[in-house]
Amino acid sequence: MKLKVGQQSDALYLTLNEAPANRSEEVSPGILVDYDDQDRVVGAELLYLSKRAP
Repeated sequence: MKLKVGQQSDALYLTLNEAPANRSEEVSPGILVDYDDQDRVVGAELLYLSKRAP
């Protein structure tokens, strides 16, 4: 598991495993979940991080 914060993109990305993402779905405004080709979650991205956390 890896956690990456993008200062310029104002986003946080959580990688759950190294499988390539096949598709993404916005599950809530500004929250994207990435799935592999077997529909397993491989990562999640939170956009607008500075507005979500102090």
